[in-house]
Amino acid sequence: MVAGLEEGVSSSSHVGPVPFKDLAAVHDEEDGQDMFSPLEDDEHAGIISALPEGSQFMGLRQYQGVWMHHRTVCAVIKFQRRFTPRPGGEVLLATPPKCGTTWVKALSFATMARAAYPPSGGDHPLLRLNPHDCVPSMEGLFGAGKEAQLEALPEPKDMMVSLWHFTKAIVTSGGRTYPFSDALEWTCEGKSPYGPFWDHLLGYWRASKATPDRVLFFKYEEMLADQVGTIRELARFLGVPFTASEEAAGLPLDIAKLCNIDTMRGLDANKTGKSGQFFKFPNESFFRKGVVGDCVNHMTPEMARDVDAIVEEKLRGSGLTFTS
Repeated sequence: MVAGLEEGVSSSSHVGPVPFKDLAAVHDEEDGQDMFSPLEDDEHAGIISALPEGSQFMGLRQYQGVWMHHRTVCAVIKFQRRFTPRPGGEVLLATPPKCGTTWVKALSFATMARAAYPPSGGDHPLLRLNPHDCVPSMEGLFGAGKEAQLEALPEPKDMMVSLWHFTKAIVTSGGRTYPFSDALEWTCEGKSPYGPFWDHLLGYWRASKATPDRVLFFKYEEMLADQVGTIRELARFLGVPFTASEEAAGLPLDIAKLCNIDTMRGLDANKTGKSGQFFKFPNESFFRKGVVGDCVNHMTPEMARDVDAIVEEKLRGSGLTFTS
């Protein structure tokens, strides 16, 4: 998942991003198209049909070493060919599915837009919009032909459980079964959406070590353990550090409260409606538990040992580790 945010310049002069859905609504009224309605794409049909095929349930194809939905492949190709960073720079969020994407979108938006939308304000966009409405996915924009409007990580076992819960409603449509053991097997083979997850993690981990001023690497467990500290670190990286007066006013804590999963789960915007480009997921599915260690409720000890062995093998020598 890659999501775009406008890069900040300073906490004193920066206004920050506006909710993308508010911006897109103006354009959608003009062209009569929904924000993320995917366009029919015959241009890349030949490329798609020649790619290795994975799970038939999820329509996965392997493109440049990554497994993704076949229509996502078209969007990624368009992104690679057409995207040009603006002179001032871009801020991109990249996570494997179900690794805190929704939460980090909310934190990033609230942090960067705090001058225009104080986090304690009763009219904050995150109180009426799902975080995915505020910060869209880049592949969603390009897949829907909306790229012109750009101008106007948890412990792996928990990730596998969360991804299974998230996708099984769609995979089991039509009477199919989708036991957790199948999801575990495909993920361990590297054939989960946007997998292999270890390649995804290692690419950004190594980049964060090579260019720490350009890539900030978070672990979900560490974010949960120190949410306010995470927000401060995120603000510094985004170029909008908190001023002394903002610290005294408690803005980092206000952002943590605004973006708390229990707060977001209870909002009408996140209890109703659906989000997504190729599949429409209920907004409430983005806020299941948000805890560490739920894998013990779904994995046998043998399953857990197998996953730990694979992760250890794939990450060996990188310096990247996870708490089992």
